[in-house]
Amino acid sequence: MTKSSNESDARAALRVVSAPEAEVYDLMRAPETTAERVKRLQAEARALALEQVEALEVALCKAADMAREIADGGDAYPVGARELAARLVADLPAKAETMKAIVAKSHP
Repeated sequence: MTKSSNESDARAALRVVSAPEAEVYDLMRAPETTAERVKRLQAEARALALEQVEALEVALCKAADMAREIADGGDAYPVGARELAARLVADLPAKAETMKAIVAKSHP
């Protein structure tokens, strides 16, 4: 691999991290207490939960797009599948927006 491709690979792996993830460990600091560890782990769990909820929002929107294609697909799709897909088109985006509002309310 050339130097420029290594640099582009390194840049591709970069991401913005939140404050708890970005902390630099101070080797002169005493080991964290159990309470500090619990707080850190809870913060990590909340961050992971938020990522999963955001992934669900994306999946709901993708499912709504797919349902729209089926609902508009005409006679190639069975009538029952088209009707169910049409109901999902109406329902899934609203569910994704509700999920987004819940996340925004709990994470200012």
